[in-house]
Amino acid sequence: MRPFLSRFNFSYGQKLFLLATLPLILAVGAISALVADQSRALAEREIATLERQMIEAKKAELRNYVTQAKNGFNYIYGMAGPDDLKAQEHVKQILSAMTYGDEGFFFVYDYDGTNLVSPRQTDMINRNWWDLEDGDGRKVVQEFIGTAWEGTGYVAHLWPKPQSGEEAMMVSYVAPLHSWKWVMGTGVFIDDVLETTAAARADVEARVRQTFLYIGGITAGALFLVFGSGLLINIRERRLADAKLKELTQRVFDTQEEERGRVARELHDGISQLLVGVRYALDSARRRLDAGDARAGETLDRGMEGLGNAIQEVRRISRDLRPGVLDDLGLGPAVKALVEDFGARTGIETEFATAVFRNRLDTDVKISLYRIAQEALTNVERHSGATHVAIEIRGHLTGAMMRISDNGHGMRSSEPTVTHGIGLRNMQERAEQMEGTLRVLSSRSGTVIEVQVPLSKIKDPKGIGQQGDQTIGQESA
Repeated sequence: MRPFLSRFNFSYGQKLFLLATLPLILAVGAISALVADQSRALAEREIATLERQMIEAKKAELRNYVTQAKNGFNYIYGMAGPDDLKAQEHVKQILSAMTYGDEGFFFVYDYDGTNLVSPRQTDMINRNWWDLEDGDGRKVVQEFIGTAWEGTGYVAHLWPKPQSGEEAMMVSYVAPLHSWKWVMGTGVFIDDVLETTAAARADVEARVRQTFLYIGGITAGALFLVFGSGLLINIRERRLADAKLKELTQRVFDTQEEERGRVARELHDGISQLLVGVRYALDSARRRLDAGDARAGETLDRGMEGLGNAIQEVRRISRDLRPGVLDDLGLGPAVKALVEDFGARTGIETEFATAVFRNRLDTDVKISLYRIAQEALTNVERHSGATHVAIEIRGHLTGAMMRISDNGHGMRSSEPTVTHGIGLRNMQERAEQMEGTLRVLSSRSGTVIEVQVPLSKIKDPKGIGQQGDQTIGQESA
């Protein structure tokens, strides 16, 4: 089954459509089969009841015919002896004259199987039909005689129609005349009953097919609605996805431009000015050396000091772009260095606490958590007005957690950072990328940002429960 399905490369929309329609089709098919089966069963019971009632009516009619016929010659039969040929001939004439309808008649056989009366089929008279068989192999005359020996009864058999000669189903009622060793009876063809029941069954099948057509039409309409609604939803979602993608792309471009502007400002305001100062110092030192001024060494020392400051500034910018300590020592030392630099640069009191992860976090997780901490500190510096900020990184039984809190005035709804700030959106997207969660709690007494990382993002989570909840060291700056 799988190699067969592997030949088809279904898109996500097609898989979703199949997932929505296959249960519906299967359910409708099962319901249709159940409805058809129950309809056929109910109709068959009703048709069988109708057939039985119609045949019972014909049987009652046959019994009434035989009773009337016996009443017609009973005065003769009752007064005649076993060998009264004159009385027997008189009774034969009476029965031969008793015909009814187009095909109704009375017949008489003796116990040896010789036909004595058959007004509709006179070629059978005075011939022995003991071995007569119908189309189904039933020995009809023998069944007549056997039933008469037991008293009276009905025999269902095939018999050629007097008018066409074609065999048709007949029900006969026979009664014995034991004194003369005769079997008399009459029969009626029930092909009209069979035609009626066959027509009823055909009508049931037509109604079942019509029901199937109705159910199929309803199913097709439902599938069309599912397909149409799915198509509309797909188009709507695609448009929303395109809009979000454009928005995300624009935000990426804006972030890149903002980062480029920040780096350009730091290069211009920091390194460029330091290098200009170094150049002036070197020029001044060269002129003093040419003039034999003893202060040339002092000027050269200032230039070397400015060059050292430029080197430190380059390292700081490089660390902001991608701290090497993050790859070498892990998340804790990198965030610690970030917090210390933040405190030294802004004068805000900082506190850092962490647990030893032994570099068990995935590289992407370390980068995401570092960037979130970096973005949070930037927001604290720009918007919070805080005098104290604390960062805590811990492990627990379900993963890891980073918590950043400050004592600032909180996020005001009028600030664009709250609802539309790219910083918070970036933090949220980074948390989603590592399958984690981001919570931001803000009030007038400060703001708390909490990031949860799932256990699946830790390379070797064994021992987190024992060590992760213990604070290994706390640093203040």
